[in-house]
Amino acid sequence: MEISSVPLQQAVRHQQAAFANFFAGRARYPRFKSRAGRQSAVYTRSGFRYRDGMLCLAKTAEPVFLPAELSNVMRRAFSNLRNGRSGPAIVEIPTDIWNEEIGDIDYQPVGVHKYGPDMADVRKAAAAILAAKRPVIYAGTGVQWAEAWPQLRAFAELLGAPVTTSLGGKSSFPENHPLSLGSGGNAVPKPVHHFVEKADLIIGIGCSFTETNFGIKFPKGKKFIHATLDPNHLNKDIVSAIGLVGDAGLTLDALIGELKQTIKTNRDTTEVVKEITSVRAEWMAQWEPLLRSNEAPLSPYRVIYELMQGVDPKNTIITHDAGSPRDQISPFWVSTEPMSYIGWGKTTQLGMGLGLAMGAKLAKPDKLCINLWGDAAIGFTGMDFETAVRERIPILSILLNNFSMAIELKVMPISTEKYRSTDISGNYADMAKAFGGYGERVTQPDQIQAAIQRGIEQTKAGNPALLEFITAKETRVSKF
Repeated sequence: MEISSVPLQQAVRHQQAAFANFFAGRARYPRFKSRAGRQSAVYTRSGFRYRDGMLCLAKTAEPVFLPAELSNVMRRAFSNLRNGRSGPAIVEIPTDIWNEEIGDIDYQPVGVHKYGPDMADVRKAAAAILAAKRPVIYAGTGVQWAEAWPQLRAFAELLGAPVTTSLGGKSSFPENHPLSLGSGGNAVPKPVHHFVEKADLIIGIGCSFTETNFGIKFPKGKKFIHATLDPNHLNKDIVSAIGLVGDAGLTLDALIGELKQTIKTNRDTTEVVKEITSVRAEWMAQWEPLLRSNEAPLSPYRVIYELMQGVDPKNTIITHDAGSPRDQISPFWVSTEPMSYIGWGKTTQLGMGLGLAMGAKLAKPDKLCINLWGDAAIGFTGMDFETAVRERIPILSILLNNFSMAIELKVMPISTEKYRSTDISGNYADMAKAFGGYGERVTQPDQIQAAIQRGIEQTKAGNPALLEFITAKETRVSKF
């Protein structure tokens, strides 16, 4: 289940713009809006549903007024959960109903029912794809929900087209594949920027194309094929030249079947792979000094590099956190297995990654489950590391501690100087030990890999481990 935070994000952006204008002397003290006045805040439909005069984040919400109706209410809730676009379903049980006798429960588990696109639209899309000279495939979270990983790979190899993903779609296409460009968020690998800029057709599969600070900025004037489960996504933030409404797997099956009437064998990828390799090599050469930095305080990029070298990607599930950890890891982490990277794009809740790693470990107990976070995030949910200890959920928690909200230094110079608003302090390795878990603080580059291996061994022994790396106030991210 996923609840969109788009309304909150947009409200915060409006507020940030107001603060910036005020402190820069471009605006006066705020005036409160009146009911009759023109409201300046604008929200997108992807954030919520407007129903009966209320803003609703849940897909469905239904109370149980009669005990005999419980089976029907639960059936409707689970049917909504399992069919169509994902979203939370709320079942509300009034207090007095708890004391009622339910009687015999007549409940049958509901199925998952999928639908595919109109074949007339598929033929239009296939014609546009065949006419394109530089198509780029953009895969979103819908590919993950549909488990359409084999179809996505077959589609890309048939066309010989490069593939990028949203943060939510990261790991839906193997990033060690020659046609992979990497994922796009606030920070992006250079191949993503390079190929999106030069694309004459962008083929979105299982995505919303929602405008966000945490996604790819698609240039104006591009032509889009938009395949999505939710028809409300079409023409929302981009012009959908061709819309395909349906399950991502069924959509890809239909496209592949139509295209194979013309493309009899997989296209030659020599030139496009050569271009991807060249752009990536140039980009990586620019970041190599940070990824292999021997400085102390540590470069967060060195920590991420060592983590990539120290784990088995096929048996690892990792998630980032909000802010710098997300922007530092997502361009460089190479995901090779489906659902091995839990990416979250249009949400920015600090500390969310800890719970995601714990959930991943419960779902996949044989995997090494990691959350990467910063000192601001641990300030929000760090106490829940005790939950991991108490419930014996052996995750590996990688903490980048620079004693600061570094990315806010540029926008909060006055409050930092006067009130230390961006300063953070704490010994979180000792906190982990106090909770009964394994904790270790690392300060030198030559200690990183050994510490990671000790942390992994602790998780194998059934102990949650928190490795605290003392890092520099790094604000550089891969943006273009």
